Amino acid sequence: MAETQHLLIASLPEAPRKPKSKVQKVARKAFKGTAHLSNLLPTGSVMGFQIMCPVLTHQGQCPTVASRWLTCFLVFVCAVSCFLLSFTDSFRDPRGKVRYGLATPSGLMVMDGTIALTEEEKEKYKLRFIDFMHAIMSMLVFFAISMFDQNVIRCLFPVPSEDTKELLTGLPFIIGVVCGGFFLVFPTRRHGIGSPLTKE
Repeated sequence: MAETQHLLIASLPEAPRKPKSKVQKVARKAFKGTAHLSNLLPTGSVMGFQIMCPVLTHQGQCPTVASRWLTCFLVFVCAVSCFLLSFTDSFRDPRGKVRYGLATPSGLMVMDGTIALTEEEKEKYKLRFIDFMHAIMSMLVFFAISMFDQNVIRCLFPVPSEDTKELLTGLPFIIGVVCGGFFLVFPTRRHGIGSPLTKE
């Protein structure tokens, strides 16, 4: 019975597709570009920051100078990890297992070293100038996220002036818009550590 239904459905002529309007095309492109924004930050860096920040800042109180320094160190380390993880990439080996590597000027250096890539594959994964731009933008976006975190703000700026408040409100937004626009125009092709890898 199920086979018959499947054959009947397969034999039906395809319904003609209506051409998409300009609004639908723009919306589709915007949603596709927004999906690329998920590759902006390695999820492990952001999650590590969100877990450690309340602990190191004592819920934003920062009772000692050491807690302020530790908070700055946490933001710095997470930003650097966002920068460095932008140079990682992944691929599926012939058995379908996901392999990770580090992009270099000569190609992808596979982390476990058991797989040798062909020259064509090496060329595909070579380090390019745009990778550095993505890494810088990724780090800036992380700084913007950390500037939105109230624990960090209360710790580093316990009594902010009006100018500081305005800067802390506007700067992350500007960074987000600029970096988001950059990633919409120049989406990353890398699927590094912490980024999803498609089945293809």
